[in-house]
Amino acid sequence: MKRIACLMVLVFASPVLGQQAEWLNWRGPNQNGSVDIGSPPTEWSKDKNVIWSSPIPGKGSSTPIIVGNQVFVLTTQKVEGEAEQATPPAEAGPGTGRDQAPSEAQRSGRSEGRPEGRPEGRGERRPGEGRGGEGRGRARGRGEAPKDKLKFMIVSFDRTTGKQLWEKTLTEEVPHEGVHGTNTFAASSPVTDGKHLYVDYGSRGIYCLDMEGNVKWNQSLGKMKVRNSFGEGASAALAGDKLIVPWDNEENSFIAALSTADGKILWKTERKELSNWATPLIVEHKGRTQVVVNGKTVRSYDAKDGKLIWQCSGQTQNAVPTPIHVDGKVICMTGWRGNAVYCISLDSEGDVSNKESMVAWNSDEAGPYVPTGTLYKGNLYLNKANTSVVTCLDAKTGKVITEPSRLSGLSEIYSSPVAANDHIYFTGRDGTTVVFKHGPGLEVVAKNALEETVDASLAIVGDQIFIRGEKHLFCIGKK
Repeated sequence: MKRIACLMVLVFASPVLGQQAEWLNWRGPNQNGSVDIGSPPTEWSKDKNVIWSSPIPGKGSSTPIIVGNQVFVLTTQKVEGEAEQATPPAEAGPGTGRDQAPSEAQRSGRSEGRPEGRPEGRGERRPGEGRGGEGRGRARGRGEAPKDKLKFMIVSFDRTTGKQLWEKTLTEEVPHEGVHGTNTFAASSPVTDGKHLYVDYGSRGIYCLDMEGNVKWNQSLGKMKVRNSFGEGASAALAGDKLIVPWDNEENSFIAALSTADGKILWKTERKELSNWATPLIVEHKGRTQVVVNGKTVRSYDAKDGKLIWQCSGQTQNAVPTPIHVDGKVICMTGWRGNAVYCISLDSEGDVSNKESMVAWNSDEAGPYVPTGTLYKGNLYLNKANTSVVTCLDAKTGKVITEPSRLSGLSEIYSSPVAANDHIYFTGRDGTTVVFKHGPGLEVVAKNALEETVDASLAIVGDQIFIRGEKHLFCIGKK
C-alpha cells in the first residue's frame, strides 16, 4: 500500500513539478514572477554561489527563458565591417525595452527639458547613463536612428555548464529608429511552448524556431513609430495555437494573433492607444480565453477572434507592466507621471470604467513604471515608479499590508521582482538584489551585488536563479 501511495503522489505531482521546472515566458510559470517549488539562494556575490557565468555577445536586455537544458536570450550585435553607430546625446526621457522610464531626478523636475517619459516592455523588459555602445544613446533620452547595421540574434546556453550551444541571426538591418539611452534593440523576451521558440523583434519581424535554432517561419507586421524614438520592447504571448503580438505605437496601433503553425495573421484588432510597452496576459476564465492588454485604457479581447470583451480606463500613459491574474480578476498597474493600480473582474462586459461592481479596488498611492509587480501567496509586491519605494498590498482587497518603504541599497529599478520559498527579490539597475521575507514589514535578509548592470528580470527554476546582466548570463545556485 505504501508503494501504491508513493506512486500516486508522484503521478499527481509530476505535472506541477514539470511546469515549475522551466521558465517559458518573461514572467514565469505563474505569469506573475513567482514560483511554488524550489529553494534558490538568498545570498550571492561574484565569488559566492555563482555556478557559472558566461559572456553574452552584443547588447540586449531581454529576460532569459529556460526550457529543458537550454537558456535563451535575445541580443543584437553590430555587423563587422560596418561604420560605428553615431547616436549623439539627447534630451532626457523614458527608459527601456519592456519599459523604461525617467530617473528620479527627471521625475522630480531637477533635470531640464523634461520630455515625455519612456518605458521598456517584456520582459521583459537600459543600462547606464553616459555609457555608449551599440544600440545605446550616449545619454538618456530619445535616440537618433543608427548608422550601422545590426544582427538581431537569439542565443542558446547550456543550463548545466553555461556553455554557449548555438546562436542564430534572424535578420541584419539598420534600424529605422533609435532607442532611449537606457534601452536596447533586444528588449523583448522570447516565449516557448516547449517545442518551438517564438521571438518578437517588432519592426524587425516575428520568428518561429525549433530548439536547434532552425527558423520555421517569419512574419512582418510593418514598422513601428515609437514616441520620441524610445525603442520597442513588448513581448509576444502564447494563447494555445495563437501567438498574440501587441503593436502599440504612435501610428496605427493594433493587436494581432498569428498562427503558431505558419505565422499567418488570424485576426487583427485596432487599438486606440499610443506607444506602450506592455506584454499581454493570457488567462482562461469560464471557458473563454481572454487577452488582457495594459494601456491608458486596459482592454480584454477574445483570443478566438480578437473581439473586445471589456475595457476600463484610469491608467497612466506609457503603460509597461503586464497585468496579473488573481481569483477571477486582473490587477493592472502603471506609474509614469502618476500611479494607478486597478483590480478588475474578468466577468466584465463592455466599458466598466464607472462600474464599481466590476472594479474590486483601485489605488493611486503606488504603481510601477517599468517593472511589473509580483504576486506571492496573496500578496502583491510592487515598487513606485522606478524607485526603490516598495509597497505590499492584499491582492484580493487592495488593503495595505506594508506601507511604502524604501529598500536601502537600491535606487532605480527596471527589473521586475520575483518570489520563491517565502522570499521576495528586488534587483536594481546597478546589479544589486535585495532579498526580504514574504509578509509584512519588508524584513531584509540579504543584499547581493554582481557589479554589473541588470535591467532584465530574473528567472527562477528550482534551486537556481538566472540573471541576465549587461555583459554576462549568470546562474546563481547554492554551492
